[in-house]
Amino acid sequence: MTAWLAIAPVLVVIVTGTVALLVRRWPRLQRTVSVTGTLAYAAAVGALSWEVALAPDASGIAYQLGGWVAPFGITLVADALSAFMLAITAVVAVYAVVFSVQFIDEQNQRVYYYPLFQFLLLGATGALLTGDLFNLFVWFEVMLMASYVFVAFYGNARHTAAAVRYVVLNIVGGAIMLLGIGGLYATTGTLNMADMAVQLADPATNTAPVVGLSALVFVTFALKAGLVPFQFWVPSAYRAAPLPVVAVFAGATKKVGIYAIVRLYFTVFGNTSIGVDVPGVAGDTALTFLGPILLVMGLASVLVGGLGAVSRDSLEELLAYSSIGQIGFIAVAVGVAALTPSLRHLGIVAGLIFALHHAVSKGLLFLSTAVVRDMVGSTRLSNLGGIGERSPTFASVFLVGGLSLVGIPPLAGFFGKLFVFEAATRQFASAAGDTTATASAALILAVLFAGAVLTILYATRAWIGTFWGAQTEGVKSGVLDGTQVAILATFAVVVLAVGAGFEPVYQFADAAAEAALDTDGYVEIVGLGGENA
Repeated sequence: MTAWLAIAPVLVVIVTGTVALLVRRWPRLQRTVSVTGTLAYAAAVGALSWEVALAPDASGIAYQLGGWVAPFGITLVADALSAFMLAITAVVAVYAVVFSVQFIDEQNQRVYYYPLFQFLLLGATGALLTGDLFNLFVWFEVMLMASYVFVAFYGNARHTAAAVRYVVLNIVGGAIMLLGIGGLYATTGTLNMADMAVQLADPATNTAPVVGLSALVFVTFALKAGLVPFQFWVPSAYRAAPLPVVAVFAGATKKVGIYAIVRLYFTVFGNTSIGVDVPGVAGDTALTFLGPILLVMGLASVLVGGLGAVSRDSLEELLAYSSIGQIGFIAVAVGVAALTPSLRHLGIVAGLIFALHHAVSKGLLFLSTAVVRDMVGSTRLSNLGGIGERSPTFASVFLVGGLSLVGIPPLAGFFGKLFVFEAATRQFASAAGDTTATASAALILAVLFAGAVLTILYATRAWIGTFWGAQTEGVKSGVLDGTQVAILATFAVVVLAVGAGFEPVYQFADAAAEAALDTDGYVEIVGLGGENA
């Protein structure tokens, strides 16, 4: 009976998107359908999270579409890891769609905005629940097709150019991903991730090609996450898309790339012995090859994103580059987990908690930027100033998001940074006696510290440039939407609540990390050959 919960979020989004499309001639009804459907989606995710992660007898569940048993049919798998990521997605989606009602003008709302929003949500949800690699590609494409339209949504030359770059880059990424998936299928004879884990554990399977083939898939995941050197699409896409959608891009869809890395490499490939020697890499599993690469990409992202954010003159660009830097912190935590077996659980917990923090904090800040644009008509810092005098409440909302991004206790960001630095510090301690390993661990800590300092600098610059100083003419004459501010005030309370009530958040993340590392448990949930049917 509970197996239906695994498909419930997908069904809710499909129904909501379809109905929103059918009632497009009645804008008020369409808005009501989209908001109500997204709230129902959040309720379905909440019920699923309780069942698979938070209940005293929680356990993962699988739904076999059409009654075809795994590995022959399409399987949706819900465990604590997928539920944690779905919960992040649901929170951001609810606030984004409710805010859209107030922010997106009525004419643009009628241009398929709400159906597209639901299909964007559908792609992310399907990717987080799918149990096989090919359907992971399919759900990525569903998510990206909606994203393409949103990047080109306003239709002028700048938005069209951003959309073309975005489309070309992701088409290339999709082709590379298909090559990797085809090679893995040729190697293992299956696309089902649980069955693939079983096949790779079989000594009779030739695992040598897995390193190169998984690297092809990894490139696409890194592209979706916006990690350096695949970050070029992020600033232009974030400037072009509607800001409520950008909140979903930063808070949810980029995290799907990180989720895919964790699921594939830790759950599926984690215990696979790879018969390939790479100079300078100790160990013979896929994780030992992933770790150094992910660490380099993560550290580069921290620096590129931080330095880029410090030098930007508009809030959208500042926050876009900030997202590159913040995703780097998540990648570093996951890289530490891959490289150091004793820190595997801690590293994943750190990455998940930081992902949650970034989703809610950056979502709040992007939506706050939308309020500024709606009020002043610009988000350039040179055109802003003194908004705090106009609305102390709005200034407080933005301040909560900025302080959380910096990592001030007891906000959500404090715990995100705390766990990432703890993982890096423990790696440094475990490297004692090995000069090369100690130097590498020290470099990781140094870059993370630099990233934290850069975060303080650009968050302070955004706050002072927007809310302090004399009011510009645009601020003086602008009309602040009180309803928008009220919506964001409740979002700020969520950011506060994640930090103040951190214990259940940690328990959820802890269960998610356990699920990511429990390959046998994942295989048991899927029930190969109908074992759990």
